[in-house]
Amino acid sequence: MTLLFRLLRQSVVGLVLLAGLTVLLGVAYPLVVWGISRVGPDSAEGSPRVVGGCVVGSELVGVDSKTADGAPDRYFHARVVGSGDDAFAPGSPAAGAPSNKGPNSEALAAWIAKRKHDIAERESVPESDVPPDAVTGSGSGLDPDISPAYAAIQAARVAKANGKPVEEIRKLVAEHAKGRQFGFLGEPRVNVGELNAALGLRPSNCG
Repeated sequence: MTLLFRLLRQSVVGLVLLAGLTVLLGVAYPLVVWGISRVGPDSAEGSPRVVGGCVVGSELVGVDSKTADGAPDRYFHARVVGSGDDAFAPGSPAAGAPSNKGPNSEALAAWIAKRKHDIAERESVPESDVPPDAVTGSGSGLDPDISPAYAAIQAARVAKANGKPVEEIRKLVAEHAKGRQFGFLGEPRVNVGELNAALGLRPSNCG
């Protein structure tokens, strides 16, 4: 009887611990994390960017705006995504996979040369003016930021397509440019989505 009682008591203690930990880690903790994720302006909802009542993308994803309004020249373009020599490949999570090619890859060098030629032609600038981030993908594959240099070579095209003075577009770029994080991390950058939102980007399917 004593052994049976001890086994029963241990079983009850084990069940109580199981129930308590289930409530604590399976219910209470997830609810606390969920609540924290909803606090503040950057709540965990994908950080959508809304322009004129329409969601035009995420603040964290640099999807290109090639089909917006059916007039891709009106907007700033993001970095190259995906693999291959197509500098204008559609920006999507599926296309953001890395090429897995290193700096000694002849194929990657050929892709970069082709991308540089195409972007220089699109922006009507010498190939030497095309910055590295214009022809290479980011670590995530869908970085929302570009360098101020890449934004600068796009300013003339964007100004012409929108019927605005190029100085106005350059001022817009300067207003949205950010320096290094904490003054020493990363590089100066411009969020493409912010620039295009300031230009009034609205997808063609947004009523």
